[in-house]
Amino acid sequence: MDTSQHDLHTLFAQLGLDNDEQAIRRFVSQHKLPANTTIQDAPFWNQAQASFLRESLKQDAEWCEVIDELNTLLH
Repeated sequence: MDTSQHDLHTLFAQLGLDNDEQAIRRFVSQHKLPANTTIQDAPFWNQAQASFLRESLKQDAEWCEVIDELNTLLH
């Protein structure tokens, strides 16, 4: 059972991105999504990142809440 903390910092680390507070703010400010684009279909993800997001959402995984949080920040 996965008991790790699921927050923006750990999500960014899971996605292979810098995950300190400044890096997260910079990423969000530089990557805005149009209203009709889902987070998993964003053009800035590589294939592995998009697959992780898609599968996590599809399986209603523990990551869903923090992915939704990031989705809100990007929109």
